Amino acid sequence: MKEKQGTLEFKNIVMEFPGVRALDDISFQVHGGEVVAMVGENGAGKSTLLKILNGDYIPTSGQYLIDGSECHFSSPHEAIRAGVSIIYQERQIIPYLSVAENIFMEDTPANSLGLVDFKKLHEDAASIINEFKLPIRPEDKVKDLSVAYQQMVEIMKSYRRHPKIIAFDEPTASLSDTEIETLFEIIMKLKKEGMIILYVSHRMKEIFQITDRLIVMKDGKYVDTLTTKDTVESEIIGLMVGRDLGDIFDSLDRNKEIGRTILKVDNVSNEYVKNVSFEVHEGEILGFAGLVGAGRTEIMRSVFGADPVLEGAVWMEGEKLVCRTPADAIKKGIALCPEDRKDQGIVPYRSIEENISISILSKLSRFGFLNRRREAEIAENGIREFNVKTPDRFKKIGELSGGNQQKVILARWLAASPKVLILDEPTKGIDVGAKQEIYQMACNLAKRGMAVILISSELPEVLGLSDRIVVMCQGHIAGELSGEEATDEKVLTLAMKDMLGGSGNESAAMQ
Repeated sequence: MKEKQGTLEFKNIVMEFPGVRALDDISFQVHGGEVVAMVGENGAGKSTLLKILNGDYIPTSGQYLIDGSECHFSSPHEAIRAGVSIIYQERQIIPYLSVAENIFMEDTPANSLGLVDFKKLHEDAASIINEFKLPIRPEDKVKDLSVAYQQMVEIMKSYRRHPKIIAFDEPTASLSDTEIETLFEIIMKLKKEGMIILYVSHRMKEIFQITDRLIVMKDGKYVDTLTTKDTVESEIIGLMVGRDLGDIFDSLDRNKEIGRTILKVDNVSNEYVKNVSFEVHEGEILGFAGLVGAGRTEIMRSVFGADPVLEGAVWMEGEKLVCRTPADAIKKGIALCPEDRKDQGIVPYRSIEENISISILSKLSRFGFLNRRREAEIAENGIREFNVKTPDRFKKIGELSGGNQQKVILARWLAASPKVLILDEPTKGIDVGAKQEIYQMACNLAKRGMAVILISSELPEVLGLSDRIVVMCQGHIAGELSGEEATDEKVLTLAMKDMLGGSGNESAAMQ
């Protein structure tokens, strides 16, 4: 590894918003040639600090220096010119442009006539795509890619600028293990080149795999700096949350009364999945496991009426359902918390109250007039029951942390009283403390008799929460396991058996 090059230093950074001190006297250094994680619960101030570095926010007081020179970025464009590149959890891409056009958005190559040189554009983009080992083409429209590949386009767009500083904010939330491995190879390459690398993630396995040091933050304050190889997960979590969580799953208050069949999916096929059959019972948490692209989200979109059912049928309490739209599904008692919370789950510029009541406006209205008092009562009940951290119900949901946004979505569906609740990646981008709350909320809903379907790419989550586990592979169901018999190895074997010929060595292949 090359000698460390350059330094990023934060000195006594304070960031205040009306009524809130988001950052309080933050000071630390990051050197070139090392990967430093910023860890802390949602609301700890990690993203706020990145937005200061990116020129989105101007700090109330304090300094940030690059290579000893004080910086005053007033826009992201200024930060980019200074060699700063931030990859946010929310994608910064234009879906209707091609992969190549997104990668080279700021400086598209032109010919002698001043027109876009598409040949060079596609050649340059293909070179980067090949380096990332991705099965996509420069001319592919980003909107046609999976969420995982859209995220990789965002990473390639930043990577090709050759920045001095690159910060990753939950970059692997939508990536498969293979894609994560590719990303880590790129990060290690950048590290060897002496780049300053900040890495924000809630996934402890990644932090121990990729980082050299950890900066721990809590409630907008700097807590400690740890050397990764000299610490353990329990120490990090203790500093992050200020309490011992113990074994999260063992401490949950679970439902023990699983009742009759509520939802039955019978040989359903759509554009992405083939002959999928399963059922879920009253009070049960049914987990869905599988690799990215296995078809878990796709089958649930058809159940929810977002995508058409081409063959087969969906039954609710013995009645055949025909849900052509999500509104039809909601009326029949099916609710979905989508994987892409920001784009599909919330209305970011509307209040918490409006985001909770949006699913039941017809019930709150009479003769075209909305019952504001009842709307307020339902919002206050949801905020209280799901422990949403907010000064009031009027706060815009887009200003909340990811964990609190997810709680508001759960409060929305509780108000709608569904019979079936589908949770698609419910803890994606959520800190360990908020995860525990979400897990217990799922158990509480099951105890009320709701049938809960859980889709998660985090295997410990599926194993720890589910009463039964359905494993999907390449668009069909590969097998089913009871909660008692399910293990990492058994789930991974089913998830990969068709891809590896059912040899029995699938678990080893995942390592």
